[in-house]
Amino acid sequence: MTEVKSPVIGNVHSTESFGSVDGPGIRFISFMQGCRLRCEFCHNPDTWNLRGGTPYTAQELFNQAIAYRSFWGDKGGVTVSGGEPLLQIDFLLEYFKLCKEHGIHTTIDTCGAPFTYEEPFFSKFEELMQYTDLLLFDIKHIDPERHLSLTGASNSSVLEMARYLSDHQIPVWIRHVLVPTRSDYDEYLIRLSDFIETLDNVRKVEILPYHELGVYKYEALGIPYRLKGVKPPTEDRVRNAQRLLKVDQYKGYLED
Repeated sequence: MTEVKSPVIGNVHSTESFGSVDGPGIRFISFMQGCRLRCEFCHNPDTWNLRGGTPYTAQELFNQAIAYRSFWGDKGGVTVSGGEPLLQIDFLLEYFKLCKEHGIHTTIDTCGAPFTYEEPFFSKFEELMQYTDLLLFDIKHIDPERHLSLTGASNSSVLEMARYLSDHQIPVWIRHVLVPTRSDYDEYLIRLSDFIETLDNVRKVEILPYHELGVYKYEALGIPYRLKGVKPPTEDRVRNAQRLLKVDQYKGYLED
């Protein structure tokens, strides 16, 4: 008698039907529940809890996404964000397999922190990459000690994953949150730029200015906000970061 496998359940914090900033074109975005980092600038602390969110099967999420396909055009598709989606890699694998069976462009928005060459993660990750068209790759800080202070974790796995993706020519858009008094220093921006230039798969570099839009969530959840008093970067500092990270160099290479 053949054993029937139970479907993998994913915990989804929320969805967005017409996302326009998390990958090319118009996209259906699934914000997965759960993250082990505690970034000082995080504007979604409500996604941290690994056991929160709404349970979905991959088929249920796919059915919800596909209803919007007529709006995607040639460049749109689906994006999984978070939280940290790679913490639910089994679910992502089932979901992306369904998407690719129907010719849908797939994108993962990740910081890379869960990456490891250890099993069983690595084999699953290698398989997932076969069904992934693009990664929005968030490098939060290039300096190991500053990364630890900013996020609560080392950046060693982040940089390892960046090199793996480059070695295997898997397209990425690099994202960097510009935070005054944390990452907005020329020294660190130049070091980040130097690292990015060692990668062979970067299609786009984005500066995401720090903002205070999530502060009310900390107050509602009773979590101390560690960047109290830190204001968003000025337009001059954003332009400076764009110059140092050579953002213009990658224009015209947004997708293959």
